[in-house]
Amino acid sequence: MKDVYRILELDKYEMGIVINALNELRNRLIREQSETDAVDEVLLKALDAPEKKRYFHRDRFADSR
Repeated sequence: MKDVYRILELDKYEMGIVINALNELRNRLIREQSETDAVDEVLLKALDAPEKKRYFHRDRFADSR
């Protein structure tokens, strides 16, 4: 079966919510003495996700003036 990848575009606030939620889930699993491997992997992926730079072209804004 082929792996399916999903790409999310999140701003800083939304990214903070995702990281905070994953961290809270991890802490709860630790308190319950459950495995945290899956949450750890996703949390590391979220923390290491590259930022996408947005480039604006002057031509696009020249007509609106």
